Amino acid sequence: MSTDTLVFSNDNRFKKQLENFCQKGAVAKDVSSVVSEVLTAVQKKGDSAVLAYTKQFDKATLKASDLRVSAEALKASEQALSASDRKVIREAIRQVKDFHKQTLPKNWSAINQQGGRVGERFYPIERVGLYIPGGNVPLVSTVVMTAVLAKLAGCPEIAVCTPPDADGAIAPAMLATLSIIGISEVYKIGGVQAVGAMTYGTKTVKPVDKIYGPGNAFVMEAKRQVLGTVGIDLLPGPSELMVIADSKAKPEWLAADLLAQAEHGSGKELLYCVSTSKSLLNRVKSAAEKGLKWINHADKCAKILKERTLFVACANMDQAAEVANYVAPEHLELQVGDNTIDALTKKIRTAGAILQGYLTPTVLGDFTAGPSHTLPTGRAGRFYSGLQLIDFMRRTSTVRYNAKSLEKAAPVVQAFARLEQLDAHGRSLEIRLKKDS
Repeated sequence: MSTDTLVFSNDNRFKKQLENFCQKGAVAKDVSSVVSEVLTAVQKKGDSAVLAYTKQFDKATLKASDLRVSAEALKASEQALSASDRKVIREAIRQVKDFHKQTLPKNWSAINQQGGRVGERFYPIERVGLYIPGGNVPLVSTVVMTAVLAKLAGCPEIAVCTPPDADGAIAPAMLATLSIIGISEVYKIGGVQAVGAMTYGTKTVKPVDKIYGPGNAFVMEAKRQVLGTVGIDLLPGPSELMVIADSKAKPEWLAADLLAQAEHGSGKELLYCVSTSKSLLNRVKSAAEKGLKWINHADKCAKILKERTLFVACANMDQAAEVANYVAPEHLELQVGDNTIDALTKKIRTAGAILQGYLTPTVLGDFTAGPSHTLPTGRAGRFYSGLQLIDFMRRTSTVRYNAKSLEKAAPVVQAFARLEQLDAHGRSLEIRLKKDS
């Protein structure tokens, strides 16, 4: 194994090596400028800019009337899907729905110590926009991992944007899945222009309140730039995987998991293999190189293995946990024995999703386990969590006082009004306590 792909956590250069590797996921300056240009054009020119960029980036020549997928096309795609495929898609939908039902927030109210009634109410966001990547690998599973949550939350309007191929078509399986879930508003728009259309609106696309979904570096930068004009879910960019393995882990299994995330095809994926066994790391690298011959995207995966995979040798699992907490990986596999899983999991604070045990590959989370696979990348896991049902809702607090509770609150209000020199604040309560008012 070359020295540029294997690093040691005990090395005094390690922190800088790890920092430099993580920065490979940073947004380049040229990406930011291109995104800004496209967003401005869509804001000013609407559909005409969307169509021009669709031709430039997706090689598809469309008219404005082509942008929205017809109800007939959605239903036809569902009917054309094989019965077996419809069955497994519905099973995945059930798994995701069952998981997220557990997190459905409930309205509540209670009496506080002053006697006032306080509480919270939760509402679905009125209009949401879902971005579903296409291109190299049309992510049918992402439809399930986002649209099911939007429907479960009760969002009244759900718009979906996904890029067309050069013929102006959307992958039939993607349309079929949207139809099965009950999504009827779908647009053939991808990339930054999709984020722009959902943010600012065009003659064809009504603007949304919040945008969700993963994408490449351009899509993620677009979401960063429009935040404030619309809401965004999180920053789920190109795929990341970290595997923490003990000496008993099977190198062929670990190699297969690394290749599975490398094959997303953006060229920006980041992979980490962390172990207390240098021997295992060498065997994983060898197994991954041999595994290339079994997959369709071998050339792209080989490049990820060579340029965007880091093997880290740690002295113990405590060090491995420290590496994970710094990186905040999108997917974190704990390929360790059952007697180690719980203790190691307790030490992890920043991972998007934790896959526990030798028999739990990341692909379960990708496709069927239940939690959404829309997860933060680029170290955003330090402050963002994976997509949740609550992300499709908003919260309003409620407060209701009567004369008795208002009187109890008065000393606190008066003191703060005095400390902050806000006389009108204090008077707004005091005037309600006057007998003649």
